[in-house]
Amino acid sequence: MREVDLVVIGGGPGGYVCAIRASQLGLKTVLVEKARLGGECLIAGCIPSKSIISVAKAYDKVREGAKFGIHAENISIDFTALQAWKAGVVRSLETGVATLCQGYKVEVIKGEAELTDPNKVVVKTEGGTEEISTKNIVIATGSTSISLPGLEFDGKTIVSSREALELDRLPKRMLIVGGGYIGLEIAGMYQRLGSQITVVELMDQLLPGTETDLVRYVQKSLERRGAAIHLKSKVLSVEKTGEGARAKVETPQGEVVVDTDIVLVSVGRRPVTRNLNLDKIGVDVDPKGYIKSDQQMRTNVRNVFAIGDVRGMPLLAHKAQKEGIVAAESASGLPTVAEWKAIPWAIFTDPEISGVGLTEKQAVEAGYQVKRSRFPFSALGRAIAAGETEGFVRIISDATTRVVLGVQIVGPEASDLISEAALAIEMGATTEDLALTIHPHPTLPEAVMEAAESAVGRPIHQLRL
Repeated sequence: MREVDLVVIGGGPGGYVCAIRASQLGLKTVLVEKARLGGECLIAGCIPSKSIISVAKAYDKVREGAKFGIHAENISIDFTALQAWKAGVVRSLETGVATLCQGYKVEVIKGEAELTDPNKVVVKTEGGTEEISTKNIVIATGSTSISLPGLEFDGKTIVSSREALELDRLPKRMLIVGGGYIGLEIAGMYQRLGSQITVVELMDQLLPGTETDLVRYVQKSLERRGAAIHLKSKVLSVEKTGEGARAKVETPQGEVVVDTDIVLVSVGRRPVTRNLNLDKIGVDVDPKGYIKSDQQMRTNVRNVFAIGDVRGMPLLAHKAQKEGIVAAESASGLPTVAEWKAIPWAIFTDPEISGVGLTEKQAVEAGYQVKRSRFPFSALGRAIAAGETEGFVRIISDATTRVVLGVQIVGPEASDLISEAALAIEMGATTEDLALTIHPHPTLPEAVMEAAESAVGRPIHQLRL
């Protein structure tokens, strides 16, 4: 039996970052991954979806290029080549993770881990079984897609997001069950490539939990391109046919029938904890199965840590990475805690949506006197020049101190713009700070500055309200 300082179970964004940081701190570290390094995000989520989304946006831009003076005939998508390119992007990053682990002397074992006690991990590999004695364990096993009764995944006609990103041909029609961020990102991606999209969402809006004035831009974009969206609706049954499937959908207007090639079920995710024996070693979980852990990422079993999706909402790769660093530093004895003020998020729809910190409703509920200011992309030179003028930047601030409490963005490159807002909140910046910061012109980040100028009462490129 080998002896180590730390075993990290799961090689996703949280796990491999944790293992690298632990090794940097001098801990003898083993990283156990049953499939491929990079986890769901790199192999079957964030990276492959954004790879295809980038191509879909470029294709769509050229296809509608006449208004920009671009005239191109016989534009088409070679789906096999697209998938090959996406796979190359994934392989490149996967190789990079492996190289980093090797360079930082993290030993990677391919196999499935099982906890036999708080200091012992058994790994089942292709070559047999290996027992590891360890001082600390970090659980970073992630999450997986939830299926629905009668809509069980078959990997061909009824698929999860993983299979939806691995299709060998472009579907003419796609039914998406669930209007959350994963479903809508894939909806917009395939719609741009030419698929006819139908979305069925049980709640009364797309992207439940996201402010409606942000979501309406995404819904309008989908509908403008021909999508059928059924809110407050549910799929009653799906019958597989020779050409795909036929679904019966209950809507407020009555029952409708949807013929489709592919059914994507995207109704949420659940933590992956099977075979870990958490109950045996006494690790507490919540009613949904997420592992409970504190600001040091420690569970109730002091030397067992949990990070990333398996720890609970929000299910974000960048959150998992920061939690991985905290867990590694905690295991090494450093006085570290997860003390960030806010976690930014981004949805890669058309247009993109992002946010960080408090919404106006949350700020009011927290007892703040709120100041709300916004600046539309329709008044921004760079957005007009790019032909992407939908949306706005909104800043929520304390009306007395002017401290930035939250920022929401819907519009071009919202995912890139939100980082400035996240830094502002972490630094305790005020709207005055943002307004006085010179932004290069013409750029999209100027919209943040302009919204801040509005907040302090001296807007330049919009009329004072």
